[in-house]
Amino acid sequence: MNSIKNDKEIHAVLSRLDTFSYYTDSNFRIPFTNVRFGLSPLIGLMPVIGDFAGLILSLYVLYEARKINADKKVQRKIIRNMLIEFIVGLVPVFGDAFDVVYKANTKNTELLRNYLFNELGEVPEWRFPWFTFIWVCLLILLVLITFFWFF
Repeated sequence: MNSIKNDKEIHAVLSRLDTFSYYTDSNFRIPFTNVRFGLSPLIGLMPVIGDFAGLILSLYVLYEARKINADKKVQRKIIRNMLIEFIVGLVPVFGDAFDVVYKANTKNTELLRNYLFNELGEVPEWRFPWFTFIWVCLLILLVLITFFWFF
């Protein structure tokens, strides 16, 4: 395992992870809303197999964390986030809404960014978007109720 040696390497790692997180968590937008989702929730729509595929994709962030020799505590948090998204993602409907909001890859990229910035003496902050999560759950519930009401 290598250690990050300079700012250029740090920015290269973060750039790769930002791109990866964008495509897996935020690539698409629901029209007329600020709700964004990526390939990970779409893949997760396939029961069980899609959730496993999303888990395997998420291993990339862990790979980068190990490659830069990130602290074991950071790596454990990354694994925890991956498992949370995987396990909750297995629950029909609720898990799909959770995948849209939780964005484990983005969250794990931020964990790694915080770790790297902490090494430089600066720490940004991340917060879970509860409002968006509740809104997406209600939207899915409304669609299901409408579907079953008319069909």
